[in-house]
Amino acid sequence: MTRAAENKYVHMATSFPDPPAQAPEVLRGIKAQRGDVLRCKGPKQETILRMLENNMEVAEHPERLVVYGGIGKAARNWESYHAIVEALKQLENDETLVVQSGMPVAVFQTHELAPRVVMATTNFVRPSWQRFYQLEDQNLTIFAQYTAAPWEYIGTQGVIQGTFETLRSVAAVHLDGSWEGKILLCAGMGGMGGNQPRAMTMLGGVAVCADVDERIINNRIRIGYCDVLAESIPEALAMARKAADEGKPLGIAVVANATELFEYALEHDFRPDVVTEMTPAHDPVAYVPVGCSVAEAEEFRKRDRDAYFELSRDAMVRQLKAMNRFYDLGVPTFEYGNQIRRQCEEHGFADAMKIPGFVAAYLRPLFLEGRGPFRWTCTSGDPADLARLDDLAVELFADDELVTRWIGLARRHVPIEALPARVCYLGFGQRKKFGLAVNELIKSGEIAGPVAFSRDNLDSGSIINPTFETENMPDGSDVISDWPYLNGLLNASAMCDLIAIQANYAMGDSVHTGVTMIADGTDIAAFRLKAALTVDSGIGVVRHAQSGYDRAREVATTVGPGEGLSIPLWWTPKATFGPDDEG
Repeated sequence: MTRAAENKYVHMATSFPDPPAQAPEVLRGIKAQRGDVLRCKGPKQETILRMLENNMEVAEHPERLVVYGGIGKAARNWESYHAIVEALKQLENDETLVVQSGMPVAVFQTHELAPRVVMATTNFVRPSWQRFYQLEDQNLTIFAQYTAAPWEYIGTQGVIQGTFETLRSVAAVHLDGSWEGKILLCAGMGGMGGNQPRAMTMLGGVAVCADVDERIINNRIRIGYCDVLAESIPEALAMARKAADEGKPLGIAVVANATELFEYALEHDFRPDVVTEMTPAHDPVAYVPVGCSVAEAEEFRKRDRDAYFELSRDAMVRQLKAMNRFYDLGVPTFEYGNQIRRQCEEHGFADAMKIPGFVAAYLRPLFLEGRGPFRWTCTSGDPADLARLDDLAVELFADDELVTRWIGLARRHVPIEALPARVCYLGFGQRKKFGLAVNELIKSGEIAGPVAFSRDNLDSGSIINPTFETENMPDGSDVISDWPYLNGLLNASAMCDLIAIQANYAMGDSVHTGVTMIADGTDIAAFRLKAALTVDSGIGVVRHAQSGYDRAREVATTVGPGEGLSIPLWWTPKATFGPDDEG
């Protein structure tokens, strides 16, 4: 019998029902293990298991395995979840666990430098939301979201620097560089959108943020991402105007639909300084239309999903029309990556693409340097480890204002939600330098470790989405999906510890990769980190250089050689080659 055949813990099922209804209730309290006790056969497997548990600890609907974004799940079903946990506990240091759309399907004997986990999620051809839900009903797939399926979610703070840097850029372009005394009108207080009020107050401004679910709002206030809940839209706007006039930062939430907030402001001549939102408009089933309560929407979905699709998209068009009106009035207004423009375009709305997307308009300059939402998670659970790593980032990059400014603000304003974690927009070369230094701190015992490095898929070279991250590329390569596949292949070659290739097709025909790289204080970890932390952001620099951005070409040709990146000799700035070129 082969060694693989002896691994009886391998989950080879194709379709199993969920456990009895009471099981999720028992498991609501899943928390990531802290401390130095290993349940697995190696620190890497233990770290990956704790990242999975951390997802569940901060999940929006843990009883349904939904981490964030309405339907982004950590596992196919509870049986799959338990099988993943058991497989990670039994996984040898020379084996690789294979996960297909949230279900563990095999363990292969590979080698010690191979990834410990590889996964693919939500990948299917001829995509549509209707087709996705048919496949989900058949227990064949789950929705990956970005960091839910690959177990890299770190709570609301995972995207807060992205919001902060976007709004900082908005202020530079439209508001003379300052948010003081200015008001952001926005919506969506879920796992991603809930960062908007806090990002605004960190910038010195005022936010009014609507959400239909008071439970979610109260949770954001409890954690520390929002300051106060207004009783009504008029009260919220009055509070915002008073705080802005006094120059006081304030995050205000109100129980309302985004459309209700935007239309009320328009009808009553309330002009905010900027408008955006992060409702779950990427998914017509998750979006709650005007006139529906959360409970009514849930019942409607169950009763007639196709009819709900139509109602939801009708409501999105109404919301986007209100946002377009703000834009026509001269109020800076943009889509913050939730695909409402695409959903409305598919629904036949002719002016769906009037407002810009935030990446092309405000955030892409950071991608040109390989910067993006890089994260580290302290799996010891000790806040002292996070404090030491914050110090380390400032020590290593003291001359980088983006890093030092953010770390200082984050330490004061961003709460720890589960395992201590931080997001920081480190760039090409910086990630490797930081990761190797962290590994040394673990080796010396200065921090308990291990530390898991991951990043959002809103990164320099990890995604293609033509109405989001790759919108309006200079060379017209918005839809070219080679780059995330190259990212995944490079990360596998560079011995990344967990690699996921995912698609959120219905969000805008996107393909992206998720990665986790682990520092555990060993020389082997340093060897792997040196390669993985280089290629993951390096391919993003190359991708943008190839598209025609001079800054990315400069980084590739100046920083690249010192980081192990070489460029073909024929590649010169602004070089172009047509189909008939030779040589």
